[in-house]
Amino acid sequence: MSARLEKTGRTLSWLSTLSLWLAGAGLVAMTIIVAWQVFCRYVLNDSPSWTEPGAVMLMSWFIFLGAAVGVRENYHMGFDVLLYVVPKGGKAWLRMISDVVAFAFGIGMVWYGSQLVLLTWNTTLPSLRISGGWDYVPLVAGGALICLFSLERMVLRLAGQPIDDILDELPPAEVAAELDTAKVKA
Repeated sequence: MSARLEKTGRTLSWLSTLSLWLAGAGLVAMTIIVAWQVFCRYVLNDSPSWTEPGAVMLMSWFIFLGAAVGVRENYHMGFDVLLYVVPKGGKAWLRMISDVVAFAFGIGMVWYGSQLVLLTWNTTLPSLRISGGWDYVPLVAGGALICLFSLERMVLRLAGQPIDDILDELPPAEVAAELDTAKVKA
């Protein structure tokens, strides 16, 4: 089973890295599109109609892809305050609950996002000349990745992998901020 988990982990790591690169490329592309829109509006006095909806669509892609990567890297919302006062066994349970909630949230994104895609697929975004369903595809893709990444964390934790050990060694955020400030002053 360990070899299977390793292979799946490598695949999901590759998928996470790809998602992060796509999100970064989307952010750069959106910045270029918005800069082009500003240039056209204020210099050429003729703003293209596709720039704003195109930038918004790219923004939704990089937000949802980045959020999914955040789930895999454990940067999503959780029970951080409680983690500092409960024993180590309780921390594992709180982290598992957090991953289950993230998984359920991902399921909701896929379910309701799919309904929105189906509902709007036969409409056309006039400025982009594509189906209106494409507005909601990032929601479905991000939700699917959130499900995959949170499920990976749950399976690894249940298999006894030390995915939380590094987190237990980190100081609370307030202490970490004070330590960082102390290093700057020294």
